[in-house]
Amino acid sequence: MKLLRHLSPTGPAYAALQPDGTARAITGDILGAWRVTDEVVTLGQRLAPIAPTTIMCIGLNYAKHAAEGGKPPPERPLWFMKLPGAVQHPGEPIHIPQKQRSTRVDYEAELAIVLRRTAHNVPRAAAFDYLLGYTCANDVSARDWQRDFGGGQWNHAKSFDTFCPLGPVLVTPDEIPNPNALRIRSVLNGTVMQDSNTADMIFDVPTLIEFLTADKTLPAGTLILTGTPEGVGFARKPPVWLQAGDTIAVEIEGIGTLSNPVV
Repeated sequence: MKLLRHLSPTGPAYAALQPDGTARAITGDILGAWRVTDEVVTLGQRLAPIAPTTIMCIGLNYAKHAAEGGKPPPERPLWFMKLPGAVQHPGEPIHIPQKQRSTRVDYEAELAIVLRRTAHNVPRAAAFDYLLGYTCANDVSARDWQRDFGGGQWNHAKSFDTFCPLGPVLVTPDEIPNPNALRIRSVLNGTVMQDSNTADMIFDVPTLIEFLTADKTLPAGTLILTGTPEGVGFARKPPVWLQAGDTIAVEIEGIGTLSNPVV
């Protein structure tokens, strides 16, 4: 099922896309008990499919991406965080930082997963029981802050407002039985920059859930970005940075296209 979040006359609401292109209202708590009704709704502004309180991200999780950066594959998942304020809606702009100016803003196409219930010490075999669904994400990164300023500010470099576009929909696990067999691409101004498959992940989705919840409690609604494939801007010769006027899209098989302009 493809779930979307939109701005209804009464505020943010969820709906389920139907095969005929219509959408039906969802009642209840998307992180608890919910159901799809028979009510056909007129969709308002598309919103990010989740408003997470916690955003966890995985670095160097694609073998070819680690290689393009001159890094060895990590022995265990390398994780960092983004602030929830970084979330941006489909179609809304990514803002290049001005007060803490960055001239090296990069794109990262990523498969994102959402936990549907609180998770603690989840064994790999039970990982999929905790999933609400999958969506596209762009782990936008200010590489100058990440690599040069202040001793390697990963969290800072990736937490600027609008640096975590999400969408366009949240796809439930029944439609994606194997999240590690999906084509993933980023397209900048019509030019394909990244073109890979989630099979290149060093640590697959169940492994990530098991590792991240070990001795830690992740609340329902936690968003996990699972890493990006090769082809990012900093590794290109010459490097390619996002500029005002650009449009960057993330495409993932079975989910759709997340597109955002840059200002």
